[in-house]
Amino acid sequence: MNQYYQKDLYAILGVEPDADIIKIKSAYRKQARIWHPDVNDNSQESILRFKEITEAYEVLTDSHKRSQYDILKGFNTRKESFYTSNTTKSQAKKAYNETNSSYTQTKTEPQNNTQKSTKNEKRYTHKKDEEKSSFSQVFENILDGLFTSDTRRETKTKKLKPENGRDINLNVNIKMSEAVSGTHRTVNVLHSERCPKCEGRRFINGSKCPLCRGTGEVSIHKKLNVKIPAGVKKGAKIRIANEGNKGYNGGKNGDLYLFINIEESKFFKYDGLNVLCEIPITPFEAVLGTNIEIPTLCGNVSMKIPANTTTGQKFRLSEQGLSDSKSGKKGDQIVTVRIEIPKEMSSEEIKLYEQLKNLSSHKIRENLLND
Repeated sequence: MNQYYQKDLYAILGVEPDADIIKIKSAYRKQARIWHPDVNDNSQESILRFKEITEAYEVLTDSHKRSQYDILKGFNTRKESFYTSNTTKSQAKKAYNETNSSYTQTKTEPQNNTQKSTKNEKRYTHKKDEEKSSFSQVFENILDGLFTSDTRRETKTKKLKPENGRDINLNVNIKMSEAVSGTHRTVNVLHSERCPKCEGRRFINGSKCPLCRGTGEVSIHKKLNVKIPAGVKKGAKIRIANEGNKGYNGGKNGDLYLFINIEESKFFKYDGLNVLCEIPITPFEAVLGTNIEIPTLCGNVSMKIPANTTTGQKFRLSEQGLSDSKSGKKGDQIVTVRIEIPKEMSSEEIKLYEQLKNLSSHKIRENLLND
């Protein structure tokens, strides 16, 4: 049986018995700011005090419970009638009167001799105890109706409002080749769910919930294998339905959003849908011409280097660029060649270059100042 009736709930909150709901809420907020365990380093005094003012607030802000409490405590400033689930005040009063009446009749019975007196005394004591117990039971029924039955009934009849879960955002890094061809990623999603022990209230009996440590939520890790579609762009947002935080009271789960970041490549550069790259070739490849292997986003392809190719010359590989998923258009890969001399050469190679020097009669710098 709850012991609220033994306390002066109005005095605990520092308000008068005729205080309206606004004053009661204001007083509770003021007291809570002072006695909250977090503010007082979870001292035992603050925990007990916070629990006490919270209990007082819960009773006095419930019109039905407050009405019953006022009658039990004799606060006549509130005139509302009340009924519990089992016993009304008039029934309790009737039981009390009947108890007193029986008690009086038993007490005034004639006592003719010592033996009868002893028997009557025993019968009187037994009768008194039974009647006292009977009244006690009636009184407990009133209190149980005040603090227990109504709470259970309200919990059953009160419809909780649906609460949708929050969305979760994650950044995912992929390579450009993966963006072109598509790929899969295993992502570790950290879900937040309402603490099952304190049901999100953060405190249990005035103390921090030991499971969630006063946060009201617990974290759950979940691994998901997600598909990154081909042709995805940098900054794209991919939605995975119902993989966000959990909804409550029939509310929908949140969604998981993946924000795509395409890593920069030392080899590939991008110009719209076109892919740019630079390829080194040797002097003899530039002079004689050849076929070389060129890396693309979809693998290597063969590209022809014609004879007498110069540094900076550009070649186009058709439809080897990025794709536009909306229009279906595909870009090209633009290859720029750069003639590069090896850093280390053999003595025979050097001799050949000396022979080439002696054989060459070209004056490639004689017209530098001419228009």
